[in-house]
Amino acid sequence: MWPRFIAHRLLQLIPVLIGVSVIVFLTMHLTPGDPIEHMLGQAGRVTREQIDDLRAHYGLDRPFLVQYGLFLRHAAGGDFGSSYSHQGRPVREVLLERLPATLELTLFAFLLALAFAIPAGVIAATRPQGAFDRSATVGALLGISMPGFWLGIVLMIIFGLRLRWLPISGRIDLALIPQALTGLNTVDALLTANGPALWSALKHLLLPGVTMAAPMAAMVMRMVRSSMIGVLGQDYVQFARAKGLPERTVVGKHALKNALIPTVNIVAIQTGLLLSGNMIVETVFQYPGIGKLAVDAIAAADYPLVQAVVLVYAVSYVLLNLGADALQALLDPRIRAL
Repeated sequence: MWPRFIAHRLLQLIPVLIGVSVIVFLTMHLTPGDPIEHMLGQAGRVTREQIDDLRAHYGLDRPFLVQYGLFLRHAAGGDFGSSYSHQGRPVREVLLERLPATLELTLFAFLLALAFAIPAGVIAATRPQGAFDRSATVGALLGISMPGFWLGIVLMIIFGLRLRWLPISGRIDLALIPQALTGLNTVDALLTANGPALWSALKHLLLPGVTMAAPMAAMVMRMVRSSMIGVLGQDYVQFARAKGLPERTVVGKHALKNALIPTVNIVAIQTGLLLSGNMIVETVFQYPGIGKLAVDAIAAADYPLVQAVVLVYAVSYVLLNLGADALQALLDPRIRAL
C-alpha cells in the first residue's frame, strides 16, 4: 500500500510544479521593470551595446517560450541559472546559503506553536466554557487576526527597543558564530557544546519565531479543542471512564490520539503557511533566510532566483501534505484499509 500511495502522490507533484513554474515565469516577465536596468543601475553611464550584450548573455533576448523551455530543461537537472542580483552566482548556490536559516526559523516556530496549541486545546476542551477556555478562545482569535508584520513590529518595539531584552535582527551575534556543521546555528552550537552561541541563536529566533508561530498556534488550538470536545462525548471514552481509568489516561491515551487525526491536515497546511509567511517576517526582522532573499529578488526583478524560491516553496508544501496523509493513515486504521 505505502509504495503505491507515495508514488501516486509524488507523480502528482510533477503537474503542480509545472503549473507553478508557468505562473511564476509568466508573472515575472509581465511585471514592469527590466532586470538588466536593475543590474546596471549603479554602474553609471553604459552604452546600448553593453545592455544588449548583457541581455544576450542571460538569454533575455530570446522569445518567451524559448526562455521558459530552457529554464524547465535546466531546472529538471537542478540548475536554476545565474542570479542577476548576486554578481552572476549560481542560483542554487545562493539558495543553499540561505536555506538553513529559514529551516531553523520554521522548525523553531513549528515546535513553539505545537508546544502551546496542543496542551491549550486539550485543557480548553476538558473545561469548556471555563475561564481558561474563554481566554484561549480570545487569544486564538487575536492570533488569527493580527497581521504578521504588525505583530512583529509590536514585539520588536516592546522587547527589542523599549526593554532591550532581545535582538531585533540577524541570526546570531557575529562574534559567537559556532563551527558550521549543519548550517543551523542552534544545532551547531549544541554539537560543539557552545553555550553562549546557543543562547545567542535562541534569542535571535524568539521574536521572529513567536511572530510566525502565533497564527499557526491559534488555528491548531481551535482545531484540537473542537476535535477533543467531539471525541470526549464518544461511547468508547465514556466506557473507559466507567472502567475507572484515571482521567489523564482517558484524555491522553484514548481521546487525544483520535482527536489529532483531523488536526494533522491543519498542521500541514499551517506549516506551509509558515513557509510562505516567512517572507514578511524575515523582511521585518532582517532575518537572512530565503523569504528575505525572495523579497529582495522580486525588487531586483531577478527572474531565476524568484522562480527557484517559489519552486522550493511549492515542493515543500506538496511534501508536507504527503507527510500529513501518511501520518493520518498511521493514526487511523480505517484510512490504511482504503
